[in-house]
Amino acid sequence: MHPLMSRAFLTAEWRNLVMVNHVVEPSLLRRLVPAGTELDTWNGQTYVSLVGFLFANTRLLGVPVPWHRTFEEVNLRFYVRRAESSGIRRGVTFIRELVPRRAIAWTARLIYNEPYVALSMRHRFGPMRADGVPEQVQYQWRGEPGDSVLTATVGASGAVPESGSQEEFITEHYWGYTRQRNGRTIEYQVTHPRWRVWPVASVLVAAGLPELYGADLAAVLQGQPDSTFLADGSPVTVNMPRVLPRGQSR
Repeated sequence: MHPLMSRAFLTAEWRNLVMVNHVVEPSLLRRLVPAGTELDTWNGQTYVSLVGFLFANTRLLGVPVPWHRTFEEVNLRFYVRRAESSGIRRGVTFIRELVPRRAIAWTARLIYNEPYVALSMRHRFGPMRADGVPEQVQYQWRGEPGDSVLTATVGASGAVPESGSQEEFITEHYWGYTRQRNGRTIEYQVTHPRWRVWPVASVLVAAGLPELYGADLAAVLQGQPDSTFLADGSPVTVNMPRVLPRGQSR
């Protein structure tokens, strides 16, 4: 976990993160890579992840917003990195982010230019296991052409990912990078403790994928995932963004 670099914009808890991970051809993502970053890989392979999770106890600039404290999010993301004098910063870039509140989507687009879309959403968690996670986690959303669902049934026991593992690669990116309308890039830091992860015994993704992500990425997501797991989550802090200097955004 990196030390804070600026004032916190958002604090919350992220809970019950279902992460469905697919190997993808880098050519499908290169046009989406923010300036100043490059695609990050694990064992020479490029990944996209469909991630569903619950926001809870959300505060903006330290202030709780009525009716906007607990809500679902489903996003599609991929992984990038950027060289700094202090070392490599490993981050994520979002292709699409779904939330149930228009005000949330509007704020994220305004402050970060993140690709948020507001849709009707809900979640359902199965009975709690003795190790503190639900037996089943489900996120649903309504869009074109109809209702969509991401459902995961949790498998064996969970653990903090081993160093160098795929689970560590997917969960341990602590920076966000977003392309801006003028071609530049913003960078923001996300801090949280290391999460425990559980293997998923079965996963179902029934969604209008081409409408959200385009035909090429939808074809990837409709295939067999390379891996799926559940992360328990934790409190998180998302810091105010900064625009990368021009020399670093080219």
